[in-house]
Amino acid sequence: MTMSDLEPTHVELRYKIQPRKSDAEQALANSVFDPFTMRENEHPTTDNETLTHLLKASLGTGILGMPYAFMYSGLVMGIFATILTAFICTHCSYVLVKCGHKLYYKTRRTKMTFAEIAEAAFQKGPKSLRGFAPVAKFSILFGLFLTYFGTCSVYTVIVAKNFEQVLVHWTGRDIEPRVIICILLVPLILIAWVPNLKYLAPVSMVANVFMGLGLGITFYYLVQDLPPIEERSLVTLSTLPAFFSITIFAMEAIGVVMPLENNMKTPKNFLGICGVLSQGMSGVTLIYMLLGFLGYLRYGSATGESITLNLPIEEWPAQAVKVLIALAVYCTFGLQFFVCLEIVWDGIKERCTKRPIFVNYVLRTVLVTAAVVLAVSVPTIAPFMGLIGAFCFSILGLIFPVIIELVVHWDSGFGPGNWILWKNIVIMLCGVAALIFGSLSAIQDIMKVYSGSTEAQ
Repeated sequence: MTMSDLEPTHVELRYKIQPRKSDAEQALANSVFDPFTMRENEHPTTDNETLTHLLKASLGTGILGMPYAFMYSGLVMGIFATILTAFICTHCSYVLVKCGHKLYYKTRRTKMTFAEIAEAAFQKGPKSLRGFAPVAKFSILFGLFLTYFGTCSVYTVIVAKNFEQVLVHWTGRDIEPRVIICILLVPLILIAWVPNLKYLAPVSMVANVFMGLGLGITFYYLVQDLPPIEERSLVTLSTLPAFFSITIFAMEAIGVVMPLENNMKTPKNFLGICGVLSQGMSGVTLIYMLLGFLGYLRYGSATGESITLNLPIEEWPAQAVKVLIALAVYCTFGLQFFVCLEIVWDGIKERCTKRPIFVNYVLRTVLVTAAVVLAVSVPTIAPFMGLIGAFCFSILGLIFPVIIELVVHWDSGFGPGNWILWKNIVIMLCGVAALIFGSLSAIQDIMKVYSGSTEAQ
């Protein structure tokens, strides 16, 4: 055999080159890389533990305002509007996680935060948008930290005021809320020291039990002496935007979605019709509807902004509700705090290689102390957080996830009839409406607080 016999074969092999595949095709074709099996978590959470965290994140103190929201919508409209709001919030969370799963393959990473997903989406998207990647990441990090750090301060105030009401009733003396807030510093530091979501799951379970007992006693009061449905408004359209602003900010938990998914042992189970997300939000929606319906039916136009305001404080079951809800909010503090901690720690951990555990716990202590100092300095912080929540949750929870989905699907298309594009335009309009009406409502609350303070002086 001569060298000339080998030349045609050599040339054929040399120039038989496959066309370049897209990043997604290359990642999918490479069966070696599986982001879900290759993910390393020292303390992964099970599906049930993740579901517990999700329920606790969504069943916050906002649920106590659902009867007040139903007063703005009417009994019948409130049911359908709650389902619609829950569907939109759940869908946006689903979209965020789904885009994250696609980007895992494109970036060959096993987990990403909300901000990292936005950054990767723009980096892998159209060339004209790639320059916005750092802006998108910073905007999400700043918005999440601002919202959840403020939420931690508000939770401190809520716990203190609930205990204050009960103590004032029993002692007959006025107690300065700032004193109670200062006393809460050590317990809050201790719960912030829970090392990870795996060990925080029992705390969330306890919080769910406390909240469940508190809601159970509240339901007991609500079903007493119910008036006929005809005495209440069934459909109210003029104040419906106020309903959506209250309900969206009560249900929205976009900040904890990716931390929960990132810590799961089986992250694929987070999505799907019977996935953790669908199960959690279905239960949350049912409880929201039931409390809102019965609360407004029971008290009508006298319904308070928090249903606990309608309960008779002189009766011990009503006092128990306030204590249980205060304890539930205290136990929830750790989950809300975890979002803040993750944002700050990801930014500094590469510089703290000598004693990372010590620095991590110092950081936890400093952040909790700062949140408590803020609560002591401004005990009326809740209305301001309503404004920040209206701004941040509308953008982070509704607008950003669908923008990320559009960027991720830019090259592959938006489906038959561009349905993904049209669907996301509708959701963005809902987000803008929630931003406008939520901000107006929060500004009115701020004006009420400070006009009341001025009159008192």
